[in-house]
Amino acid sequence: MEKQVKILNETGLHARPAAIFVKTASQFKSEINIEKESTSLNAKSIMNILGLGLRKGDEIKITAYGTDEKEAIEALVNLIESKFGEA
Repeated sequence: MEKQVKILNETGLHARPAAIFVKTASQFKSEINIEKESTSLNAKSIMNILGLGLRKGDEIKITAYGTDEKEAIEALVNLIESKFGEA
């Protein structure tokens, strides 16, 4: 399962939202990847998330494979769309 989503945070996916993203992804059994352009990385690694240098307006694809893939995608997309609780 996969879903395209746009980063909405003014400051992009800096340390705090990246940590929340990884913590949320790690709660699921499914294999979860995050892809920007042609780079696809494990979404359960904060170094991978920070390494992508995601900025406001960047389009990413979240993919998940496993028993709870639907729930994982929904949770991660909801986080991004809620701007991780930032104004």
